[in-house]
Amino acid sequence: METLVVERQDGVVTVTMNRPEKKNAVSATMTAELTSVFREIALTREDRVLVLTGAGGDFSSGADLTDSAGAVSGSGLHYMRRISDLALALHAVPQPAIAKVPGVAAGMSANLAFLCDLVVASQDARFSEIFTRRGLSLDCGGSWVLPRRVGLHKAFELAYFADVISAAEALEFGLVNRVVPAGELDKTVDDWASRLAAGPPLALSMIKAQLNVGAESSLAQALEHEATSQTVNFNSADTAEAMMAFVQKREPKFEGR
Repeated sequence: METLVVERQDGVVTVTMNRPEKKNAVSATMTAELTSVFREIALTREDRVLVLTGAGGDFSSGADLTDSAGAVSGSGLHYMRRISDLALALHAVPQPAIAKVPGVAAGMSANLAFLCDLVVASQDARFSEIFTRRGLSLDCGGSWVLPRRVGLHKAFELAYFADVISAAEALEFGLVNRVVPAGELDKTVDDWASRLAAGPPLALSMIKAQLNVGAESSLAQALEHEATSQTVNFNSADTAEAMMAFVQKREPKFEGR
């Protein structure tokens, strides 16, 4: 990988955007590499949790508008569909996904963070739907994820004005789950990731699917989805292990089957 660092430990795969000299701006190469690695993780049984972050004290400043292979340089709709593929690849990762956000998260990269299931930000983090400042509209899933996170009126405010908001404001708006001192960011995310990695992979992936489609389903459809998912769980080795561990008064050891 030219633009990423991918590390695996104890079921946690950490993907670090690694262009610190450009605040991890997303180039065409990084777009392709992120899409590829998200698709790989989705198919890797040993990967139980995804952590997405950035190097050098920032998450990412958004699209690299100086990239010669980017949309601004003339490849237009074709390139933008690659951005869409990236958003879809992240959203399709069945494992729990955590965005670990230090420093700046702007434009498409803010939306990548918001597409994760959980967002933990350092106190110095700041977010911006910066698009209108560049004469642009939303991309990378912003029009889909913002109303779901903050409601339609607040989504209009964030998108229209492109203001830079603090981590505390992002927490108030419901864009992030936790705000912690910069020195505690790694520890907090490591704790959450290790807890999820020790959890039941099948059940967690089905909970993720349930919640992602629930807002677009009727109650009857949601209940049917729950029923079929729970039937899979009841017949899984993981649920049998959980029941046995309960009886034996020990922690279960889940294998994702």
